[in-house]
Formats: sequence, structure tokens, C-alpha cells
Amino acid sequence: MKVFFVGAGPGAVDLLTVRAMEMIKTCRFCIYAGSLVSPDVISLIPEDAEAYDSAELDLEELVALYKNAKARDVDVVRLHTGDPSIYGAIAEQMDELDRLGIAYEITPGVSAFQAAAAAVQAQLTAPEVSQTITLTRAKGRTPVPPEQDLTELARTRATLCLFLSVQKLYEVVADLAPHYGEDCPAAVVYHASWPDEQILQGTLMDIADQVKQAGISKTAMVLVGRALARQGGKSKLYDPGFSHEYREGKSE
Repeated sequence: MKVFFVGAGPGAVDLLTVRAMEMIKTCRFCIYAGSLVSPDVISLIPEDAEAYDSAELDLEELVALYKNAKARDVDVVRLHTGDPSIYGAIAEQMDELDRLGIAYEITPGVSAFQAAAAAVQAQLTAPEVSQTITLTRAKGRTPVPPEQDLTELARTRATLCLFLSVQKLYEVVADLAPHYGEDCPAAVVYHASWPDEQILQGTLMDIADQVKQAGISKTAMVLVGRALARQGGKSKLYDPGFSHEYREGKSE
């Protein structure tokens, strides 16, 4: 018996990996985050499979399900939205599985930050503008180490992809504007790749007001950075002075 932590992707079924699709379609026991995994992905779970929504379960209740599956020698597919390694809360589950002697495996998935970038047709890195992408969140119920506070990270002026932060967007803007400037491009993508996807684009000056007017308060990705404007220098990848080896991406 094994537990498979599977990335359910950002929402669209065709953004599932081939491996994830096969695992979901053939599973006999599935636990999914009903508040986050899209209904289209959930619909792939076989009708005769045991399926449990983890939205209302605590860790102890999750562990009880794993124990139940182990007793019957049934593999478990544990669906996590996006990629399980990013804010997936899988570490504590793996600790419990280690304690129980249950093997597990992780299948990566497309993250919401990638789907959001695709939705706004953005390249998150730009020569001479930003060569760093920071995946982070605003402080909330889950504390953030002081050195990783947005006011500190903003000093890098890297492209920021903010999870779990749209409900605090006015505070986010106040933290970022002194470093990025109020005219810095910003975007918010609600339910990236879902049928009801909503895209808001603007600057740090107006993006929070747009979000408030749209009534968006959760399940949205926030993107901030000058790279979004597509005004950086040209990539060296297609520079005629570069050799074929560089162009193939084998070297810097």
C-alpha cells in the first residue's frame, strides 16, 4: 500500500500531467481538497472509488483514512491543488506516514503561479529587469519569518508571485510600493485556468481597488514586477553572436 500525493494542477483538466490523469482515473481510494481542486478534475475520480473531501478534515482524521486504507492494502491518491510542494501542507502528512510505516510518492503538478503567468501572457523573467522569481505570501494566520517579510523581499525587486494574499492586497501594496514604485505592473488572476477565470491587470496604484470592486477575496494569484511590462532588454538566447551550444540552452 502506498499514498500518492498528486498535483491536481491549477484547475483545467488538460493541464494535469499525463501521470496525474492516469492515477486519478484508475484510483480506488482518493482524498481531495474539495475547496481548491476544480470540479472538472474531481469528476475524473471513478464513480466506484472511495472519495473523501478533505476540506473539513483535520490531520488526525486524515491519518485515520490512511490507516483504514493500509488495513485493506489499498493505495491512496491524495489530490492537492497545483503542485503539492508549494503550500501543499504535505510535510506533516508525510511525517505521520513515516510514523505508520506507509510508503508515499509525490507527483508534481502545474502551479497556479504558472497558470496565472500564462493567463496574462507574461514572462516572469526579463533581461536587465528581473532574473529572479520569488514565490511567497503575505503574513496572516501562518506567520512569516521576519527576514522573509514582504518589506524585506521587496528590496530585491524580483518578480513576485503571491499565494494566499489577495485578501490582504492593500497591505501588500503598502509594503511593496516604496521599492517597486506605484507604477509597477501588477496582475491578479482568480481561478486561473478554470471556466470562471478572471484577470485583473494594472499597477500597484490601482490593482487593490480593482480587486475590491470585483469582489475577489480568495483563490487568486497576485503577480507583481517590472518584467510583466515586457520592457526589458533582449534575451541573449537568439543573439547571432551566440554559438549553437548556447542557443540550445546547454550553457549560460
